[in-house]
Amino acid sequence: MTRPAGVGDYRRFWAASTTSIFGTYVTTLALQVLAALTLHATATELGLLNAARWVPYLVLGLFVGVLVDRYRSKPMLVGADFARAVVLCAIPLLHLAGLLSLPVLIAFAALLGLLSLFFDAADQAFLPKLVPVSMLTSANARLEQSHAVAQTTGPLLAAALVKAVGAPLAILVDAISYLISGVLLAGIGTREQSAPRPQRRSVLTELREGASWVYRHRMLGPQSLAGHLWFLAHSMLTTVYVLYVLRAPDNGLGLGEVQLGISYACAGVGAVAGGALANRSGRRFGAGRTVVVTRALMPLPWLLVPLLGPNPAVIVLLGLSQLLFWVLMGLEGPNEMAYRQAVTPDRLQGRVNTTIRSLNRGAIVIGAPLGGLIADATSLRTALWAGIAGLIASAVVLAASPFRHATLPEPATPQTTS
Repeated sequence: MTRPAGVGDYRRFWAASTTSIFGTYVTTLALQVLAALTLHATATELGLLNAARWVPYLVLGLFVGVLVDRYRSKPMLVGADFARAVVLCAIPLLHLAGLLSLPVLIAFAALLGLLSLFFDAADQAFLPKLVPVSMLTSANARLEQSHAVAQTTGPLLAAALVKAVGAPLAILVDAISYLISGVLLAGIGTREQSAPRPQRRSVLTELREGASWVYRHRMLGPQSLAGHLWFLAHSMLTTVYVLYVLRAPDNGLGLGEVQLGISYACAGVGAVAGGALANRSGRRFGAGRTVVVTRALMPLPWLLVPLLGPNPAVIVLLGLSQLLFWVLMGLEGPNEMAYRQAVTPDRLQGRVNTTIRSLNRGAIVIGAPLGGLIADATSLRTALWAGIAGLIASAVVLAASPFRHATLPEPATPQTTS
């Protein structure tokens, strides 16, 4: 078993994560602009591009979890970062050579998704090796806050770069961010051990062991199922939300891209605020109670959205809705992740995390188009109500489960002899 290292290694880990996530927001916008304006993609083609990054999670996520549990996490993290940098550098080069087409771009997006799958699986398995159990909530909260700041300012940086140098060259910024992240991770001194070969079994056997451990666990089983339902509902809401804000008042709010961006910025501010309170809430009320209560409150801010109509205060209310929702998200996420990492044995960290993450991403693949189908068949407001109903159902499932009693394990106290 790998012993947690000092905070110095965690700081490198956090700095690497912060650097790469800012670059990721640049690429997310730049790829869509490149597809829409340079390659003249249709709406369906743009949807395929956005979905391509999640397909590896759905198809290969469980197998990658087995590999993460068999081998050391750090080389996977460093290798995935450097490989993503190379892939991103290839996109502007192909564009300059006149060889970039939409199918090629979609293939690159899928390849980036595959490398990100390896990175994410190893990333979640590596963190518990860097900090003790007592610091997991704080460590996850700090990572969530970095993501929230990137969520707030990343799109603005991306828009400025795309306007200044064009989408293909803006993608190089993300390539540089992955190179910096890889160098930082390579400097981490925590020692890991691969699983002993005699303990390794067939991939399918180990895959089943990881999935069985998740869904038979008294706490993680219902928490995971409720989480899959939450991702299904939330992906419906976020898909419809963009159209609802931008569409004409007869089927939406009739606002512009600037107002949409302001609401997203409010979401980032809320996530930072919630993350700052996550550790204190987990210690005072317990991880399980914090997650259950925040999950129960999450539908409330969304209720504002379909009830709104065109009025002078609409952007204020939209911003308030996103701010409050993401405060709750910032409170919930670190406590949920810390509990999962704390109760999962080292030998199962990769499989447990990728099992849950892969099925969550699968729920997004289903929920996003489902929200669109409901909106097309009825109205945008009806689709929003359907997503809110899904959030309520997720909260009910979780509240009725034993997870409300979940607490982080107490750190072991050293024994003294007299």
